[in-house]
Amino acid sequence: MTKVSIIGSGNLAQHLIQAFQLNSQIELVQVFARNKKSVAHLLDSDAITSDYSQLQVADVYIIAVSDDAIAEVSSQLPFENQLVVHTSGTVDLDTLHDKNRKGVFYPLQTFSKNKVVDFKTIPICLEAENKTDLQLLKKIAHSISDSVYEISSEQRKALHVGAVFVNNFVNYLYQIGNEICEDNQIPFDILKPLIQETANKIVTLSPKEAQTGPAKRNDLKTIAAHEQFLTDENQATIYKLLTQSIQNNGKKL
Repeated sequence: MTKVSIIGSGNLAQHLIQAFQLNSQIELVQVFARNKKSVAHLLDSDAITSDYSQLQVADVYIIAVSDDAIAEVSSQLPFENQLVVHTSGTVDLDTLHDKNRKGVFYPLQTFSKNKVVDFKTIPICLEAENKTDLQLLKKIAHSISDSVYEISSEQRKALHVGAVFVNNFVNYLYQIGNEICEDNQIPFDILKPLIQETANKIVTLSPKEAQTGPAKRNDLKTIAAHEQFLTDENQATIYKLLTQSIQNNGKKL
């Protein structure tokens, strides 16, 4: 059985805790949390520590903290030559302290504490300095996910930028759509089947093939009417930028 310790108590850390607890191939040895109460509902108190010096022996230590804290946390670990990995989509492997062996264990998904996820469907991107450590990370990843990839630091940066576009930016556009509906006394629920169908289409079509709408059709009268309707400067700016981008899609500069 592979022994794993998690350092962190945020959204991802809590989901990893639950995934490993349900896994017969993994022994969750310990969780480090600055605030023990944040994970007390998930673990017995004797499996939680807020003292680095009390960290127990494990096969891998997974740092699941904010990107800016990774370097500091890895430098405070009181041991050497152990496998320490972070879970960031953008931070280089080399950000981890040199006293330990380095790796990346990056689950590509959006995590909220109160939203249950099925880890079996979540892609996990891995990187390590040597083949032995990479094989161990693959073993752990395959135990909770059916989708495991070996991805370099540079590829992971690109992947994370792509993820921001398809997740964070798209969700912000949902927010704008919701605001427009609310301002005009329209239930946002009316748009949800459209949102679902748009997501479903790219399972079988490329995003470019699935593109529809007035910008794709170059329907100038509709575009002008929309721009006139949008009195909010931020909404109007985003509408014009995205419209122009869609219209220029595929054109050679």
